[in-house]
Parts: sequence; structure tokens; C-alpha cells
Amino acid sequence: MSNLPVRWLNDIQWDDQGLVPVIAQDARSGEVLMFAWMNREALALTAERGEAVYWSRSRRKLWHKGEESGHTQKVLEIRTDCDNDVILLKIEQTGGIACHTGRRSCFFHRRAADGEWEAVEPVIKDPKEIYS
Repeated sequence: MSNLPVRWLNDIQWDDQGLVPVIAQDARSGEVLMFAWMNREALALTAERGEAVYWSRSRRKLWHKGEESGHTQKVLEIRTDCDNDVILLKIEQTGGIACHTGRRSCFFHRRAADGEWEAVEPVIKDPKEIYS
């Protein structure tokens, strides 16, 4: 991926904070694993390294996915939507855990059942064991 020219970054429709939303999708299964944000530097580093680097809005800094947990995301393909305002990363998820809660996907608790939110996916690894 590192052979991408920098000019492709100019085609992205960055928001007023210089960010673009990013969806991380398992390249084999098609499952959506997480949603995050990137700034220009994060997207350039992702393309250069072949591993996902995001922008943390809460910490206001770059975040190399897996830097603490070891659960990195190998980026196989970078796509944009038809308006160039959303990025799709086709990834291989190291360790099978994308969520900081120790689950495969960040979308584990979004099933409504009987007027309540119901957890769909089990915890693969206790977050206390992942983050020290």
C-alpha cells in the first residue's frame, strides 16, 4: 500500500474538523467490526504502514489500533464511498478482537429485544487482561 501517491488524500471530503468517518470491515466475512475517525495524517499512515491508524477525538491524538491491546488491524484495501466522505477499510483483525470491551465487534450490543438492548456477542477476553 505504501506506493500510493499522496495526492489521493486530496480527493477525500474532510469535515470541518479535518476528519473523515471510517468503517473497519473484516475482509473475509464482510462483518463490520468498528467505526472510528481519521484525519489526513492517520489515513496517510494507514496507507504507508498497512495497519490501521485512527484519530482519537476524545484524546485528540493519533491512535495506532492495537498499540496497547496487540489487536492490530492489517489493512488489505482502502475504499471510499461515492461522495468521498466515508472510508471503508477491508481488514484482517489480529487476535479476533476489535472492541475494547474484549468482543470481536464494537457492534455487540445493538440488538433491541423486548424494549431493551441485548448483548449479542460474548466477551472473548476480559478487558482487564488486555489493558494493563
